[in-house]
Amino acid sequence: MTTALVFGATGFIGSQLLRGLLDHADYSRVIAVVRRPLVLSDPKLTVLIGDLDRLPELAAQLVADEVFIALGTTRKQTPDQAAYYRIDHDYPVEAARIARHNGARAVLLVSSVGADAASRSFYLRAKGETERDVLALGFPHTAIFRPSMIMGERAEHRPLERLFITLARIANPLLHGAADRFRGIDAGDVARAMIAAARTAAPGKRIYHWREMMALLGR
Repeated sequence: MTTALVFGATGFIGSQLLRGLLDHADYSRVIAVVRRPLVLSDPKLTVLIGDLDRLPELAAQLVADEVFIALGTTRKQTPDQAAYYRIDHDYPVEAARIARHNGARAVLLVSSVGADAASRSFYLRAKGETERDVLALGFPHTAIFRPSMIMGERAEHRPLERLFITLARIANPLLHGAADRFRGIDAGDVARAMIAAARTAAPGKRIYHWREMMALLGR
């Protein structure tokens, strides 16, 4: 039986990831680190309240076989670049570092299509630097997921994003070959692909774009 550690459990992908892990027979315990209490309750679930600044205080409790990281923000929510970088880079890397120190053998990280530590784009550079620094921690199994447009029904009202999602659904069938990595993907499919990748336990580094995530789901 496996223990999973989840960061970002209240987010769009993370909330579905948490539910999927709790429903999966292979997981006997799921630890979620969140900034506020969860409405969800489950016999398998342990909720720890904390943020980046408090992670060292929680370190002794962050013991798991696998760590799932689905953290992130938006420029609208976090316009300050330094604060944005802390959420998109510092928090995921510190979470992974503590989990690795405590014996975790696998890390599964949500990143973004186009992530590149050398990119001129602040967003893509932050994602690329996060990938680079998580890889440097030396997990036996590192899985990086690079979705493009993340689709699905969000709790908050985002009219512009709804427009982009509609356009993505129209454009998806037109993107073939190497371009299919830019296809939109449902948040639930990303979550399910992460769990499927964890259960394969393939050693080394794996990067999953749209096509590879669909293959994990048998589609």
